[in-house]
Amino acid sequence: MNVIEIGKRRVGEGQPVFIIAEMSGNHNQNINEAFAIIDAAKMAGADAIKLQTYTADTLTLNSRSPDFIVKWQEKERSLYELYSEAYTPWEWHEDLFVYAKNLGLVCFSSPFDITAVTFLETLQIPLYKVASFEVGDIPLLEVIGKTKKPVIISRGMATLEELQLAVEVLQRSGTSDIIILQCVSAYPAKPIDMHLKNIPDLVKRFNIPAGLSDHTLTNDSAIAAVALGACVVEKHLTISRKKGGPDCEFSLEPQEFASLVNSIRIVEQALGEPFYDRHGDEEILSKIRKSLFAAKAISKGELFTETNVRSVRPGTGLSPKYYHEILGKRAAKDIPFATPLSWDFIVRDCI
Repeated sequence: MNVIEIGKRRVGEGQPVFIIAEMSGNHNQNINEAFAIIDAAKMAGADAIKLQTYTADTLTLNSRSPDFIVKWQEKERSLYELYSEAYTPWEWHEDLFVYAKNLGLVCFSSPFDITAVTFLETLQIPLYKVASFEVGDIPLLEVIGKTKKPVIISRGMATLEELQLAVEVLQRSGTSDIIILQCVSAYPAKPIDMHLKNIPDLVKRFNIPAGLSDHTLTNDSAIAAVALGACVVEKHLTISRKKGGPDCEFSLEPQEFASLVNSIRIVEQALGEPFYDRHGDEEILSKIRKSLFAAKAISKGELFTETNVRSVRPGTGLSPKYYHEILGKRAAKDIPFATPLSWDFIVRDCI
């Protein structure tokens, strides 16, 4: 599986999980709130902060006809109204990018139309995210691909055929470094719908790194995804769900995000690499294993039998696997009771 360079970070097999904090519209049109979210992402241990680059006018039409009305957080809203509240003002982008970079975070964005890509290129964005609903926007993918920068795709509702086409378009257009995130386009998503086993399957099918964009209300799915091989985890971050906002319902607060990062790092350590030797603590406890001992005092020349040889703890004598080999042999010397057996106690011409 490929390892992708994102700034100074390497993402992919054998590398630390790349953890993304999604800001989305959780700034509630307050730039200080946006800076606070970036601070929270850094403090929580995230590797990156992601924005969304669109305006209501680039994403939809200002219409209240039924086609443009959706139910969001128990209210009927026009798409134009919703996106007018949720978008990140373009004039904020440069300041947010610089601020995040100075904190050591990778800052990037999801463009939702071609003008957004053109704009983001002026800011020297290090990579792009293709949102799940944009996987089928081939003209947009072509423009993103021509930047030749790494691309992360959220699968969302895309079929395998649509996903295959998106990857082919990006590659044909010039992007070779692609990561696919398993994602359920539900807000919030239910654990039963997550299908986390898609992650290793995506790696197998596309031979590229895979991860998870998680909209569930807990950290369980993201942690399990890492155990299944996810190299990227993306989760929404808000300062406080009580403040409200378009995505607050399925966003983590800072202490929850920090807990997620900590759990992911613990899982990474626990996964390790294939290893079958004893660890230090196991070596200390090896005495608790069983081995062969003299269960009675045994005289020189006496036969080893089921009554004078037993397999007991500790593990300082011969391995129990030699039990049947020793029975019927003769003692080479006197053996006191409770002595761990070794080959020196056995007549060698009988071995």
